[in-house]
Amino acid sequence: MSNPPSLSIQGLSVHYGEQGALLGASLDVAPGELMALVGTSGCGKSSLLSAANRMSDLVSGARGSGRVLIDGQDVLDSGVDVQLLRRRVGMVFQQPNPFPLSIAENILFALREHGVRSKAELHGRMEQALQATGLWNEVRDRLHRPALGLSGGQQQRLCFARALALEPSVLLLDEPCSALDPIASATVEGLIDSLKGRYTLLMVTHNLAQARRLADHVAVCWVRDGCGCVLDSGPACELFESARDPLAHRYLNGLLC
Repeated sequence: MSNPPSLSIQGLSVHYGEQGALLGASLDVAPGELMALVGTSGCGKSSLLSAANRMSDLVSGARGSGRVLIDGQDVLDSGVDVQLLRRRVGMVFQQPNPFPLSIAENILFALREHGVRSKAELHGRMEQALQATGLWNEVRDRLHRPALGLSGGQQQRLCFARALALEPSVLLLDEPCSALDPIASATVEGLIDSLKGRYTLLMVTHNLAQARRLADHVAVCWVRDGCGCVLDSGPACELFESARDPLAHRYLNGLLC
């Protein structure tokens, strides 16, 4: 018997005021796998992603319905501890967004905010996170220098390290390579690939080649009747070759922009 999904989205709809951004989206991501969300701009990919750790709560007038189950718990339930949820479900954004603090404090501050107090644990988890992202050897001698002095690719890997230090089970990635140059993008892609098997990953990307390289499963999002939806989803190798939905098939094969 296969393991239950780490992340199961069931009939998710997201509205901002009266405007629908996503309608009735459903998909499952198995433990340790990466699902890529692809599709044109404005089709609800980022709305789906932000609902999974309640970042949508920060948008005035936003509301969601349906179910978002993470390890069996519905995160849309009103009784969910949102701070604890965001520790379990990390997020990395399109633009690198390190805090205007030192390299070390970017991680230590996040850990303290989530209740870690032991100096030994703080520094152990900081080093472990920097090791996991390939940054430790690059920054170990300048941990107290400003994080904003790092290159763009290093800043993005620091954002990954900040998320990993909180020991999440799920990582949400919103176009994490799109603001980077090709060399930095390749480095971050390698990092993402290394995280598969240890974390469950849901990634928005406009780059179909990237989705083909990295994803275990792919979901194609689109706009129908003015609202985003999931057209089709399945194993990446199968979906690129023979998506069931004709529109999804044309998009994945470069016949639609």
